Amino acid sequence: MRRLKALGSGVAAAVLAIAGLGTAAAIGAGQASGATASTARIARAGQAAQAAQPNALGNNWYAAAPYLMPLDNNPPSAPQIMDATGLKAFQLAFILAPNGGGCSPTWGGTSAVSSDTAVASVISGIRAKGGDVSVSIGGYGGTKLGQACADSASTAAAYQQVITKYQLKAMDFDLEEPEYENTAAVSHEIGAAKILQQNNPGLYISITTAGTAAGTGWFGQQMLNEAKAQGFTPNNFSIMPFDGGFNGAASQTSALTAFNGLLKTTFGWDTATAYAHEGFSGMNGRSDSGEYFYQADFQTVLDYATSHGMGRFTFWSLNRDRQCNPPNNGTTSGTCSSVAQSDFDFAKYSVRFAGATPPTGPTTSPPTSPPSGGGCSGVAQWSASAVYVGGNEVAHSGHKWKAKWWTTNEEPGTTGEWGVWQDEGAC
Repeated sequence: MRRLKALGSGVAAAVLAIAGLGTAAAIGAGQASGATASTARIARAGQAAQAAQPNALGNNWYAAAPYLMPLDNNPPSAPQIMDATGLKAFQLAFILAPNGGGCSPTWGGTSAVSSDTAVASVISGIRAKGGDVSVSIGGYGGTKLGQACADSASTAAAYQQVITKYQLKAMDFDLEEPEYENTAAVSHEIGAAKILQQNNPGLYISITTAGTAAGTGWFGQQMLNEAKAQGFTPNNFSIMPFDGGFNGAASQTSALTAFNGLLKTTFGWDTATAYAHEGFSGMNGRSDSGEYFYQADFQTVLDYATSHGMGRFTFWSLNRDRQCNPPNNGTTSGTCSSVAQSDFDFAKYSVRFAGATPPTGPTTSPPTSPPSGGGCSGVAQWSASAVYVGGNEVAHSGHKWKAKWWTTNEEPGTTGEWGVWQDEGAC
């Protein structure tokens, strides 16, 4: 119900049967079987990655990092967002298992981490300006590594490749439908997070899951129980209070209060400790189910989060943190918010949560944003030799086209509606 349901154009949905609940004893046995020689290899890789990390921000920034899809949904310029808002940290989404099967990390199921240069370039650009990234695994669509890998150790080994490749200091486990309905998959994910936490000293780990009026649902509670059974405590457990009958900030803060109660009863924490391990992950503008969350709602939730000492404040997504044309067209978009706003209005609430003051003055549209009023001004001509990824735009034969996924040497307008190029109109 979250993240990529209506927004991600390059990730395929997975169908997964709901598994029964395992006992704590079975969980413990599964963990023991995963503690093999491969875990030692993960530890060595983790220590090397941590030692090599060039840019490490304070945890307040990782806790405030909004989600950004670097290869899809018409990604905006991260350096421009930094200049416009003062933001320093980005939550890059999403790491999945390969669409064709296997236990190796990819971006969106299609782009292998091992051979990636595109996301690495984005990260380098962010770090060159004094920022850093966290990487998010999971999301709504696609097959997750917790589903594809055999156990916690192999799941952790796959994620360690991501940490080592990008020299990460932070990682987010976005546990959603349908994965979090599968007991074994959730056990693998929680077990992997625990291994990574142990083998990468100081690694910031957030766990993000569905929000309901009761805090979280039945499967979310089972995930908390799994973490308790395995003796794992991340930096925070965050809920997503949207796409569940929410109506503005009051319903969201009520859900956060309820979730605080669940954390207290599950882990035996007092109120302050539970809030320190609690996070909010919102959705700016119009949600998948037609709820609306405006700048004033973000301010109200931010005030709640800071006054209660909460551990995280983030949102989905920076790709959507710009105004649609027209501003509210009654649909949910992956590339704009469907509410009236200036570019990157919502990112500034994350900056405030991190303890910084956003710069004042008008912002400008990202270079990759569609030109106002349509047209091909500023859009490069299509080239048969170029490599394009989801969200890239080109001009060809008097039309503007947007790539739905990775492609090269596929001419726009020659493969029909099921091809890689989406026709955005004459120009």
